[in-house]
Amino acid sequence: MRNIFFLVGLILLTSSSSLAQFNKDPILNLQNEDKRFLNWGYYLGFNQYDFQFEYQDDIGQDILVDKSFGFNVGLIGEMRINEFLDARFEPGLLYTARTLGFPGFTSEVDAIREVKSTYIRFPLLLKMSARRFGNWKPFVTGGVYTSMNLGSKEDSLDDNSSGEFRMKKNVYGYELGFGLDIYTEYFKFSPSIRGVFALTDELVPDNDPNSPWTGNINAMRTRGFFINFTFE
Repeated sequence: MRNIFFLVGLILLTSSSSLAQFNKDPILNLQNEDKRFLNWGYYLGFNQYDFQFEYQDDIGQDILVDKSFGFNVGLIGEMRINEFLDARFEPGLLYTARTLGFPGFTSEVDAIREVKSTYIRFPLLLKMSARRFGNWKPFVTGGVYTSMNLGSKEDSLDDNSSGEFRMKKNVYGYELGFGLDIYTEYFKFSPSIRGVFALTDELVPDNDPNSPWTGNINAMRTRGFFINFTFE
């Protein structure tokens, strides 16, 4: 997490436009940018997803999750409500990978499951902004989302006994975040950090109710964060 904050800070500090905004009397860029009723843009970023497990019996070792970085890309449609509040629709594509380590196995083939997920996301968010200071403006954002996991394997007849880890295709949850609008000469650049919290139990249990992989799992939900770089 320290590396992420360092990366965002480095981008801000090395941008000539962001340095200029701290002058006593900065030249205001894009003064009418936030006055339009509808606004459009796109975003690029990366993510790191985890799983939160709930167990039926709190015995033995927990399932280990080895996280990796993925990427996300999408579009933005924004509707202005007032000076400080906007409604945003941010459909996008997100790819992530997680490796699960199940305890109690002596063979790596049985103990390790690689979970690759491609989500098509449909977040509906509210963006609450502070008053603009020169060429920058902080904001917080939050809302709900629904997503489709294209790599879920929900309909597969095979399960972990055949090496197949299955998840539910449709996921619902909420996200919270904060960021900074930076007004450059030609566009608005907005780095932000988001936390993602699934409300849906995403696990498809194995066919055997006493499965050594899923038999003790009561629920499995995604937890994660991503960093977006928005251009409007």
